[in-house]
This record gives sequence, structure tokens and C-alpha cells, in this order.
Amino acid sequence: MPGTTGKTITSEHSLPVRFNEVDSMGIVWHGNYIQYLEDAREKFGLKHNIDYLTIASQGFQIPVVDINIKYKKPLRYGDTVKVISTFIDTQAAKIIFNYQLFHEASGELCTTAETTQVFINLKGELQVVPPAFFIEWKRKVGLL
Repeated sequence: MPGTTGKTITSEHSLPVRFNEVDSMGIVWHGNYIQYLEDAREKFGLKHNIDYLTIASQGFQIPVVDINIKYKKPLRYGDTVKVISTFIDTQAAKIIFNYQLFHEASGELCTTAETTQVFINLKGELQVVPPAFFIEWKRKVGLL
């Protein structure tokens, strides 16, 4: 991927497909995958000490500006989904995650996705240079 350093950090978690996440055919409705990605980012942040509250305490927000999802196989009510989220390091003032969602029992890859978030300050101004706390976090986790 252009502009990335090639270094990554991952997080993994599993979750059940709930009844309210499926359509009348028992298949996960496509829009609910957005929530699965949000859950994965939150779990990653808590595991690696770069959660939303930490970012906010430093005076920044990180809105999602791009989402790409590829649906390969359906997930159904009663399935357990294993989500692997991978932080893709870049020198830019943004956060990129790649995701793989697997049917946990079979190991089949069901969905791949990527999200991009950017840093804005509390005035809503886009940051073009990574914030100092983010650079320090990268040092602590071995990306720099």
C-alpha cells in the first residue's frame, strides 16, 4: 500500500451474530458490518492503549473518512464471527485498519474491509502532521 511503512499491529476478538443483526433470511444485514468494524477498532484501542477516550483526552477526534467492505460469504444468525483487525502504519496523520471477518467454526473468510480515519482537533481542523502523542504511542508499540 503506497505511503505505508509496512509495519502492523493486530487485535483479534470473537462475537456472536445476534438476531437483531440479520434480515428476514437470517443473513447479517450488510449495514451491520459497520458496527463489527467499530467494535474491532474499539477492542484494538483498548488492547493497545490508543482508545477513543485517550485520543479525546489529547484534544483530538478521529472520524472515519473512508470505508471499503468486500462481502465474500454470508454470516448468519447463530454464527460466531472472529474479527482480526490490523493497524497499518503510515507516516500521514491518519489511522488505517484492515479487517478480516471469519466464520469462527469453519475458518472461512467471509468479509474483508478497510477503514481510514483522520485526526481533527476540537475546532474541527484537519491535522496534516501526526499529533505528538500519536508519534509517542508508535514508539511505545515498536512502530518507530
